[in-house]
Amino acid sequence: MVIGLFAFSFWQNDDDHLYVKNNVAVSGYDAVAYFTEEKAVKGSEAMSLEWGGATWLFSSEKNRDLFQKNPKLYAPQYGGYCAYGASNGYKAPTDPEAWTIVGGKLYLNYSKKVKETWLPDTAARIISADRYWQSLTKQ
Repeated sequence: MVIGLFAFSFWQNDDDHLYVKNNVAVSGYDAVAYFTEEKAVKGSEAMSLEWGGATWLFSSEKNRDLFQKNPKLYAPQYGGYCAYGASNGYKAPTDPEAWTIVGGKLYLNYSKKVKETWLPDTAARIISADRYWQSLTKQ
């Protein structure tokens, strides 16, 4: 789901603060597809690359190449941890099917139910998560 609201957020490219499962980012989903196809799409091991201390999978060579050219544009905020959780001061895993794009940035949530809680006030939650994220990366 793409939301047209502009909000400031940043990316911390710190290997210790990237949410991964079995060293794979975004649970094996294609980070670029959220932007290009506006849906969650599983990636393939045949279309992978290493970045930020993790393996990223893509559904096409084109998406892999787009990510490689500008990973910070496509990588999820808060290292792929739950944006709602970050806005409340903690790290939580994410469901790659629970996502939004706000201000041209990808945000993942713990679940679709949590996403529904996140959506009504994304601008304020992003500001809060940005503040907490700096301390969360020091844990």
